[in-house]
Amino acid sequence: MAKTPKKKPKLREDANALAFRIVAEATGQAPKTPDPDAGKDAAAVARGKLGGEKGGAARAKSLTPQQRKDIAKKAAAKRWGK
Repeated sequence: MAKTPKKKPKLREDANALAFRIVAEATGQAPKTPDPDAGKDAAAVARGKLGGEKGGAARAKSLTPQQRKDIAKKAAAKRWGK
């Protein structure tokens, strides 16, 4: 079976290019980079973040020690198995 192609690693922006972009944005010569949360309801973002923070802890609390052990074994097998 053919292996699926892996994603190319993202290259970091060159330091000089980054400095040029920052100066251009600061002086108004270039448009500012868009805010990823622009256009989103702030209250909805806060609720989503809160739910994400307590979701894993609530799930772990509801699992038995044996269930947690089984999940950890399965995750380790996926992570290290070929």
